[in-house]
Amino acid sequence: MTPGALALRERVRPPSMTRVIASLAEQGLVARAAHPLDGRQIVVSASPAGMSLVEAERRASQEWLKTQLSRLDPDERRTLVTAADLMSAMVLEGV
Repeated sequence: MTPGALALRERVRPPSMTRVIASLAEQGLVARAAHPLDGRQIVVSASPAGMSLVEAERRASQEWLKTQLSRLDPDERRTLVTAADLMSAMVLEGV
């Protein structure tokens, strides 16, 4: 993905995204390559180390959420399901 596309997706200004990409590249978490069709552009992708970090964070988040959900009583779980359904409907409607 190009830095401009990433900036749009994340709703930040392109210079901000450029700084983020530079920092991630310094840490070895992303790789930059020439755009295959436009030599003026670069394409940014997660490096193997970056993907490992993403997966580790995803697993940690899932474990945290699993622990938190296990503490809810049945009524609280039903309330949460109802709220999640409402939020999903809002997203689908573009609210």
